[in-house]
Amino acid sequence: MKRNRLCNILIGVLCLFSLTAYARKETATEEKPPVYGGTTVKLDILSPIMVSGLNKWQIQHYEIAANVQLARKYYPTLELGYAGGRTHKGDSIQYNAHGGFIRVGCDVNPLRKHPESPHAMLLGIRIGTGIQPKHTDCWGEIVAGCQVEIAKVKNTAFYMGWMGRLKILFTRAPGGPTAAEMNPIYIPGYGKRDNIGWGVSYHLGWKF
Repeated sequence: MKRNRLCNILIGVLCLFSLTAYARKETATEEKPPVYGGTTVKLDILSPIMVSGLNKWQIQHYEIAANVQLARKYYPTLELGYAGGRTHKGDSIQYNAHGGFIRVGCDVNPLRKHPESPHAMLLGIRIGTGIQPKHTDCWGEIVAGCQVEIAKVKNTAFYMGWMGRLKILFTRAPGGPTAAEMNPIYIPGYGKRDNIGWGVSYHLGWKF
C-alpha cells in the first residue's frame, strides 16, 4: 500500500513538472515575434522639388523604395530611381548627365524597449549603382532616419519619415585632370562626383 502511494505521488509530481515545462514552452513560443512584419512602399517627395544652388546645378531626382520588416527589427531595403543634373560653365559649355540608379541594403531598429511599436528608428547601410550611357558608378552609404505611423485603416498603415545619407564613392577617377574630365560629373542617385557626399530624403509610405 505504501509503495503504491509513493508511486502515485511520484507520478503526480512528474505530471505537474511536465505541465509546467509545457506551459513555459508555450509562453515562450507566444512571446516570440513573427518573422514577417509587413512590407512598406515609400515615395520620396522631397528630392523632386529640390534644386541645388551650388555651382548653378539644376537637379531632378525621382525615387521609390520598399522595405520588409523581419522579426520587428530588421528592414532589408530596395531603392530605385531616376535622376539627372545640369549646369553651365561659362557662356557656351553645358554639362548634362542623367540615368537610373538602384540601392540595396538593410536597416536595423535599435529601439528594443517597445519592439511592438509601429514607429522605428533606422540605422543601416546601402550599396548603390548609378547607370548612365556608357558609364556605371558604385558607392556605399551609411544611413540614419526614422519612420512614424500617422494613420491606419484596417490592415493598411500610412507612414512618414526621413533619411540622412553619408555617401562614399567607390569608382573614383584613376588620377589626373584628363581622367577626371572623362567621367560624368553627376552620378544618378549619388549626386555631384565628389569622393564624399551627403543627402536627405523625406518620404510618405504605405505598409501592408
